[in-house]
Amino acid sequence: MRRLIALLAVLIAVPLHAQADRHFLWKVEGDSGSVAYLLGSLHVLTQASYPLPAVIDKAFNDSRVLVEEVDIDQAADPAVMMSALAKAMLTDGRTLDQLISPQTYAEVKRRAGTSGIPLAALQRMKPWLVAVTLMSPTLQAAGFKPELGIDQHYFDRAKSSGMRREALETLGYQLDRFDQLAPALQEDLLETTMEDLDTEVTGVTEMAAAWKAGNTAAIEKLTLSALQESPELYRRLLVERNTNWVPHVETCLKEKKGCFIVVGAAHLVGPDGLPTLLSKKGYTVTQQ
Repeated sequence: MRRLIALLAVLIAVPLHAQADRHFLWKVEGDSGSVAYLLGSLHVLTQASYPLPAVIDKAFNDSRVLVEEVDIDQAADPAVMMSALAKAMLTDGRTLDQLISPQTYAEVKRRAGTSGIPLAALQRMKPWLVAVTLMSPTLQAAGFKPELGIDQHYFDRAKSSGMRREALETLGYQLDRFDQLAPALQEDLLETTMEDLDTEVTGVTEMAAAWKAGNTAAIEKLTLSALQESPELYRRLLVERNTNWVPHVETCLKEKKGCFIVVGAAHLVGPDGLPTLLSKKGYTVTQQ
């Protein structure tokens, strides 16, 4: 199976030209003039990505409620984080080297040494969390930081202005998407993540360029083609969550709440993306 989690590392094979000055922003129109906005987020970015396009800031300024995947304040709370991550730790006496092949463990050991991550800490983690942990130093070293991500940017602005904030799901639910994967798939995820680490920065840079150009075809190629190679990952990480989110968007429209909805960019492209699902339900959805 080729690269299950190539969301950050697959090279884009389509042009990165702009789409008639469009952005990764959609306007959703319901009955009686109700409007909501969908913005695709890159969860890590560099300072060079700012300021964001004026059309996106205008949509935010015209909205009254910020809706994001999780409550970032709650997710950052140490007690909440520890509780959510507890299930990702090995607590039954087993260690990582007992769950994965010797070859995979040897590569984990090598990567940990290169990144300066204590191997003892990784030994207590389930394979999926090791995969996530190993990605962070590579991105941070290249300037791609979560505090510069689009969701964090608008969360900070909403919080400082007193704007109402809502969350689509909990941190625990998000982590369960990975934690409930079969053991073999978790190891496969870890293996392919390590394979991609050397090209990860290039992949994220390409994704940022595609996002800036409003190039939905490029983002779809980069994210969905990799996910779709694992039907379980595609279902758990994308389809189920998008389906769960549609009623939230509909409530925003029916109650005329003025929602500015920020979710990962992969959730807004392809046949199972939110714009497609909402269009099928009769809403007018246009890329801005």
